[in-house]
Amino acid sequence: MRRLNMTKNTRNTGSGNPIGSPNKRKAPGWLFWFYIMLFLGLGYMFLTSSGIEPIKKEWIEVKENILPSGDIDKVVYVRNERRGEIYISKDSISKYKNIFGGKEPKSGPHFYFLVSDKFDAEVELEAVRELQAEESKFDVVVEEKHNYWGRALEWLMFPLLFILMWFLLFRPMRNNIGGGAGGGIFNVGKSQAKLYEKEDHTKVTFKDVAGLEEAKVEIMEIVDFLKSPKKYTSLGGKIPKGVLLVGPPGTGKTLLAKAVAGEANVPFFSISGSDFVEMFVGVGASRVRDLFKQAKEKAPCIVFIDEIDAVGRARSKNAGFSSNDERENTLNQLLTEMDGFGSNSGVIILAATNRPDILDKALMRAGRFDRQIHVDLPELKERLEIFKVHLRNLKLVSGFDIDFLAKQTPGFSGADIANVCNEAALIAARKDKTAIDKQDFLDAIDRIVGGLERKSKIISPEEKRTIAYHEAGHATVSWLLPNANPLLKVTIIPRGQALGAAWYLPEERNLTTTEQLMDEMASTIGGRVAEEIINGKISTGALSDLEKLTKQAYAMVTYFGMSDKVGNVSFYDSTGRAEMSLSKPYSEKTAELIDSEVKKLIDQAHKTATRVLTENREGFEKLAELLLEKEVIFSEDLESIFGPRKGGKDPNKLLA
Repeated sequence: MRRLNMTKNTRNTGSGNPIGSPNKRKAPGWLFWFYIMLFLGLGYMFLTSSGIEPIKKEWIEVKENILPSGDIDKVVYVRNERRGEIYISKDSISKYKNIFGGKEPKSGPHFYFLVSDKFDAEVELEAVRELQAEESKFDVVVEEKHNYWGRALEWLMFPLLFILMWFLLFRPMRNNIGGGAGGGIFNVGKSQAKLYEKEDHTKVTFKDVAGLEEAKVEIMEIVDFLKSPKKYTSLGGKIPKGVLLVGPPGTGKTLLAKAVAGEANVPFFSISGSDFVEMFVGVGASRVRDLFKQAKEKAPCIVFIDEIDAVGRARSKNAGFSSNDERENTLNQLLTEMDGFGSNSGVIILAATNRPDILDKALMRAGRFDRQIHVDLPELKERLEIFKVHLRNLKLVSGFDIDFLAKQTPGFSGADIANVCNEAALIAARKDKTAIDKQDFLDAIDRIVGGLERKSKIISPEEKRTIAYHEAGHATVSWLLPNANPLLKVTIIPRGQALGAAWYLPEERNLTTTEQLMDEMASTIGGRVAEEIINGKISTGALSDLEKLTKQAYAMVTYFGMSDKVGNVSFYDSTGRAEMSLSKPYSEKTAELIDSEVKKLIDQAHKTATRVLTENREGFEKLAELLLEKEVIFSEDLESIFGPRKGGKDPNKLLA
């Protein structure tokens, strides 16, 4: 942001000009006079031109037809160009209007002819002229033309173009001396970082960051380092050089960086990792050097690199197969600059990524990024604090229960919660309400999780019945199995790509047992089993259920070691490099064993779901008919049919 420095005795008048400063008009530049001359030249050419190009004729035709016609005023032969130009007299020009497209040329020449160097103009033209009557004889002029201006332009064209290009390239650089990176080819290696001075800081503070208490403590300590460094250096400590924010998308990593910019009261550089990567060789490394040069000049300061994985990806061992030399050169320069500061230089690197597994190990070592702050998905209390932040500016009904919203949104990130609040406000406004109520938020959550309702989608009665029994199968099994996630809501109204949907309220736990996973798998396949029991045949509606079921079964066998035959082994690769490998980390015999164990787990879940639905078929069918009637049912309806849940969590109590 530009700052205008004004003297103390400067006052502002109504005209907007400071008193005491002359109102000088800027003199017109050379471009102004260039355009004036250009327009004058074009105007002169337009006024003096006849508007019609002369027509080329062969000498034989000129000799036999045109010259004997008696309409010729004069013939001009240019000896050095071997070109003859024929001028028609003004009295006869009207005869040739058809030849010139119905127009009368203002001036000549009207025709021209080209001859060889053996052509003798005096002899040939005089011979034709002698055959003419005295009153129709034309004048013959033999001359030589020298285009001095054309030759001068040919000699001056290259120097003029060179000077013009030099001016256009260097003018942006001259205009940006001392003002950071600007346009122009010579500024392509300049840093693209945005600098926020103390006066330009964002208005986001730590009060606007809710739910990230542990991360805020770490970040606030970094800010304290810069505000009072002697407090730490007096004991012999060194200020950390780098802090890496790690977490899933939408958890508030960039928001934390904005809060640091608003709280630190020191210069703050903000740049994206992709801004270093360019198609030009050496540009990325040059921008890194320029960024750290500016940072050293502004120290103490903070440099924030968002999405650092764009430039910090692990370097490949095979330089000719899967690597980008330019990106690796940029990373090498970044590594050098980060480890090249003095011990107390006062420059701290703050970076954010949601893919720490692909970052280069050299970038992650102590001395570069000394601290890693994990920003995870918010838990119940943290979601409550985030809702309070986003509900500040919303008009809610009196007595609104915010705790209910926090319990309704397990697994939501901070960005998801902000989206829920905004969608609820839009839904309430669409319904012409004066305040937002509980139902608006429930509709907003449904829309974000399941997608937009498609009530206009045409579904036949038979398909609707199949969908109802499918969803009732999920609901029945999840309600009656103690370790499955408690059901909250079921609908057969199409949403997004789904023809029906079920909402569960998963228990927020860090560890999951085999029994819990098996009950969840039985609940997942409950819809397919319900179709088998009622219709005696299956449909394609269980595609997403089968996909989830298969992935979970393979994870139990290959990742969590939950198979007796395969044993306590895990083929999970936390580095993510196994995706690039063309071979599996186990033999073909083990692969066959894994497949058989996965099928065994899925068959066991299928048997469990079949047993539950068969033993409670009356209630299951009653629930399906109720779903056909209402289209949407809640946990209260299941409790009225099957009674309270036994052994598991009651969703009504969880939301209480």
